[in-house]
Amino acid sequence: MRLTRRTLTAAGAAALAAPSVARAQTRRWRMVTSWPKRLPGPGMSAERIAERIAALSGGRLTVQVAAAGEVVPAFEVLDAVGVGVAEMGHTASFYWQGKQPAAAYFTTVPFGLTPAEHVAWVEAAGGQALWDALYAPFGVKPFMGGNTGVCMGGWFRRELRGLDDVRGLKIRSLGLGGEVYRRLGATPQTTPPGEILTSLQSGVLDAAEFVGPGTDISLGLYRVAPVYYGPGFNKPNGTGECIVSLKAWEALDAEGRAIVAHACAAEAGFALSEMERLNAEALAALVERHNVQLRSFPPEVVAAARKVAAEVLGELAARSDTARKVHDSYAAFRERTGPWSKVSIRAVLEAREG
Repeated sequence: MRLTRRTLTAAGAAALAAPSVARAQTRRWRMVTSWPKRLPGPGMSAERIAERIAALSGGRLTVQVAAAGEVVPAFEVLDAVGVGVAEMGHTASFYWQGKQPAAAYFTTVPFGLTPAEHVAWVEAAGGQALWDALYAPFGVKPFMGGNTGVCMGGWFRRELRGLDDVRGLKIRSLGLGGEVYRRLGATPQTTPPGEILTSLQSGVLDAAEFVGPGTDISLGLYRVAPVYYGPGFNKPNGTGECIVSLKAWEALDAEGRAIVAHACAAEAGFALSEMERLNAEALAALVERHNVQLRSFPPEVVAAARKVAAEVLGELAARSDTARKVHDSYAAFRERTGPWSKVSIRAVLEAREG
């Protein structure tokens, strides 16, 4: 074929037009988070969701991740996504219990579901539909977007011998677990993750719960509060949420929505597996190399907390019809799945240990 000036001109115009079409089809989103940059656990879940969206969309949808404080503070993620400051957010639902009390159930509640039970409730027992309805007034659509697994009770500067040592304790504890501590006589604080260590160092906090060993070790809390308590009765599960602006969600085509949903679902599954590994490795390092003192809460503390937690959850359920629906669904599933968990997971562990 002979290459004439007209042919070259047409070819050049086509080459220039192609990137223009690609640019027109590309969406660039921003994700604001409640976490320090690349924090093991939830911070990395945010990063991986963004990476999966870009890969699955062939680069047609990219997401820039911002750490807490880079665009908005840690506890303003829901509002930021709802009003369009960012298209996505990665956070935890119990941060919003002041706005919508029932939101706490979608991260965890005291003496609530285990991680596997929680996933089953959301995905297979009606939890997701309740979550969608709960968040619609805020202008966002929620997804499970990670899970830190079984949580620990937290880091304490001194040993707890009983309920008397809880009274007057200044503890970083969020969600409904914080209310349980308050009724036991402690003073719960809503300290952002990036400020926990300095608050312990300065004496603003006497203790702090965050997640579990795999995440906690990166914050260095063991250097100030070397007594590590479990179990995390205040939050036995650690589901992270990825929220998407409803306006941005509705602007996506079916393929785009499937990509975002799949990226979140893939991370929810992967993160739980990854945190099992990280928690085991970190716990060994904390005990063997950093001389952390691993302790179980005194039985009287757990028993008192269990009684108070039932009161807290009952009062929450009575606050609105919406809260009642979420509470009843969650409580019914816990009741239904409890017997199976006893003869499956608990029995397997007991048999394995002998």
